[in-house]
Amino acid sequence: MSLHPLIARAGAGELPRWSVASPARVRHMERVSKLLGEWAGALRLSDEEQLRWRAAGILHDSLRGEDARALRGRLPPTLAGLHPDVVHGPAMAEHLRDEGVTDEGLLRAVSFHSIGHPKFDRLGRYLYAADFLEPGRKRRARECADLRRGMPDETAKVLVEVAKVRIGYLLYHSLPIRPETCKFWNVVVRESHE
Repeated sequence: MSLHPLIARAGAGELPRWSVASPARVRHMERVSKLLGEWAGALRLSDEEQLRWRAAGILHDSLRGEDARALRGRLPPTLAGLHPDVVHGPAMAEHLRDEGVTDEGLLRAVSFHSIGHPKFDRLGRYLYAADFLEPGRKRRARECADLRRGMPDETAKVLVEVAKVRIGYLLYHSLPIRPETCKFWNVVVRESHE
């Protein structure tokens, strides 16, 4: 598979020209990208695949600074009810499609990195974890460091722990849980018991 030029540039750390992200958000994206690159290296993935993983880390929040109302218009009808805090992922995936990116695994990873998806490939699962576990996060710093040490050897167990926290947040704040999130939870729990 040949990488789209935009993906190759993002894998090298270059933000898209239309990115809308604060300096703090860019640092987060860089840390996620670095972490994904480390995990891809530990998994002995090809150089091109490592570049693809790092690109996902750069791209996942590239529209995080855009107004959620403006992004909502880019969403497919099936995602119209998404919480404003997570519309940036699917809007980014649509933007990448408009640019000619056809890598469905990467598009799904970027689109659902905040909420999970039962059809995540390995990149999607690792982006979901890296977004939460990256070392710049101040909350749960010790817990996140412990979970990072479990990657990539104990991926299924780590994914369950990350999903517990993310879903627990939704429950605590009485927010709706998307069907994709419920199905993702069932997949990772089942896999953690295999």
